[in-house]
Amino acid sequence: MTVTQFTSARGLHVTAGGAGERLVVLLHGLGANGVVWNPLIPFVSRRHRFIAPDFRGHGRSVFAGPFGAGMHAADLAELIADEAPGSVVLVGHSFGATIGALLASGWYGPKPGRVIAVGVKIHWSDEETARVQGFAAKPGRVLATHGEAAERYLKFSGLSGLADPHSAEAMAGVMLAENGFRVAVDNRVYAAVGRPPIETLLRLSAAPLHLAAGAQDAMVTLDQMRALDPNAVAIADAGHNAHWEKPEAVWRFVERCMGEG
Repeated sequence: MTVTQFTSARGLHVTAGGAGERLVVLLHGLGANGVVWNPLIPFVSRRHRFIAPDFRGHGRSVFAGPFGAGMHAADLAELIADEAPGSVVLVGHSFGATIGALLASGWYGPKPGRVIAVGVKIHWSDEETARVQGFAAKPGRVLATHGEAAERYLKFSGLSGLADPHSAEAMAGVMLAENGFRVAVDNRVYAAVGRPPIETLLRLSAAPLHLAAGAQDAMVTLDQMRALDPNAVAIADAGHNAHWEKPEAVWRFVERCMGEG
């Protein structure tokens, strides 16, 4: 499989590959970047093209704001502007899925065929939202060593204990800073949480919306998902990062949603 990397006209770092008429767009969650999809990519690329962008303010993409949901959706719209209507499938994890749903509203031009959401925290308490908003107002910490920054990145991306701190996935989450290293995330991206509420964004999708989460994902329940998608499923033996923990099971779910399973 040939994999290429490029920078979009709006400054997003994008990994691309595969072949076929259908394009699968892989959208990471807050605090992560496109490499979190590496375990799933071998399954996707067997039959389809894919792109895995780093959102604005994440990883290797531009760090210029604003970082609201609308800006992220506009960034993605530019990437799929030339695709045939209905030929694009948006597969998003957590916050990435909510941006996919907003893009699928049709407000940004392109009309994706469906949105497949994995591990979305649908309900946020006022306290949780305030805590995240407070974090967004703080500058990123500069750490003395690359290893410390890699460990911190894995913590914030949800991959602590799942990914090797010396892996390529961990390296993609670290950047040089004055007098040290820092996580490759602009803290201001977290200000998008709760603005608007996650459930509001999900309900904007004009395309079919499919939900799943790991059976051990503490951030969302099956009942909460089924209020939006009556056919939502729990993926056995997986937590919040089901796409990393059980990529084959997640891909089987995606295939069923696309009518291929």
